[in-house]
Amino acid sequence: MASFNLTPSDPSTFILMGIPGLEAAHVLISIPLSMFYIMGLLGNFTVSFVVSKEETLHKPMYLLICMLALTDISISTSVVPKALCVFWFNLKGITVVSCLTQMFFLHAGMVMHSAVLVIMAFDRYVAICDPLRYSIILTNARIAKLGLVGLIRAVLFILPVPLLLSGQPFCANHIIPHTYCENIAVVKMSCGDTIVNRMYDLVIVSVVIGLDLTLIALSYGLIIRAVFRISSKKTHQKALNTCTVHICVILTSYTSSLFSNLTHWFSQGIAPHVHIILANFYFLVPTMLNPIIYGVKTKELRDRVFKYICRI
Repeated sequence: MASFNLTPSDPSTFILMGIPGLEAAHVLISIPLSMFYIMGLLGNFTVSFVVSKEETLHKPMYLLICMLALTDISISTSVVPKALCVFWFNLKGITVVSCLTQMFFLHAGMVMHSAVLVIMAFDRYVAICDPLRYSIILTNARIAKLGLVGLIRAVLFILPVPLLLSGQPFCANHIIPHTYCENIAVVKMSCGDTIVNRMYDLVIVSVVIGLDLTLIALSYGLIIRAVFRISSKKTHQKALNTCTVHICVILTSYTSSLFSNLTHWFSQGIAPHVHIILANFYFLVPTMLNPIIYGVKTKELRDRVFKYICRI
């Protein structure tokens, strides 16, 4: 096969090494990787299908769940298929254009995912703090517009990343010690001045994660204040239950993201193969867990999913 004959000196191709040091275990590692990926796809496609088919679920909260499912599919699909090609068939070659394209879709999906979580926090804020005006403030059309704004933000923020890298000269060593085109790993292969690339990466992380987490924290701060002002214990409990699902999704998404970034920034004491394995499962665990969390905790969605499953 052509990919076996590629050399690191090929100027148009990068070499993805998979998990250096664990080449003998690639097939074994691919088993949980592929299982998590398939479970994530099945869960998110099921949620998206049920929400699209059931008119009773055409509400802001469920449209946001559908958006989250689509971003989860996008993120995992941009990484896992190529990683499995490396693990199963030793197809390590990837063109520079394909590498930069993968990088764009991966990071754009992550920024979009964060935007959806912010919109969800706003949705919960309005539902609890201003319930009488909820149907007026958050219509389906407005949710669609907010989702479009999030998508435009993701494209505008991330597009400069591959564009800046495309203008960089790369050294003779085109080997990427990873299963996918990680931004920092590609930047390290450049022979040119990468200060702009590194500064822009830092700005993106600070603005996206910092700003979005601040907005989510602000929303839930206002929600908690409103909840504690409710005198009825039953209403108090109901209000908290409406936020539980979203909080669980936030924890699975941002906790794994921050942990992955921390292991990268402070990786001196962490073996490279550990970091790479964690980075791969970071994309898969939230993707697999999110539809399960919504299916278990959201009765209306759970009932509709069971209805379709029983028809099979």
